[in-house]
Amino acid sequence: MCYAVNLLGSTKLIGMATRKENERAFSNWETLPDGRRRYWRQRPGGDFGWCRYVKIVDENENTISFVQEVYDDDDILIEVHQKYPADTGHRYLGEEDKLS
Repeated sequence: MCYAVNLLGSTKLIGMATRKENERAFSNWETLPDGRRRYWRQRPGGDFGWCRYVKIVDENENTISFVQEVYDDDDILIEVHQKYPADTGHRYLGEEDKLS
């Protein structure tokens, strides 16, 4: 694990954001029933559709998962890319997997 020491002498795990930093980076969030939080933001696609980035954190704001969801112009989920805890690459959804 890598830690950083700020000017006040406190340490923080590099790559982990505080609640304030997450709320600044993601325009939407909700607290889940088990105390975790789900953050998300949406961006227009380069050629078509749009994508949503979803970050799930525990009650201490430690990242549990980070996923990119890709939607087509009809708002149908066509691709999922899990980036954390393990980068699984892009998973293209077949007709039977697509969710509206």
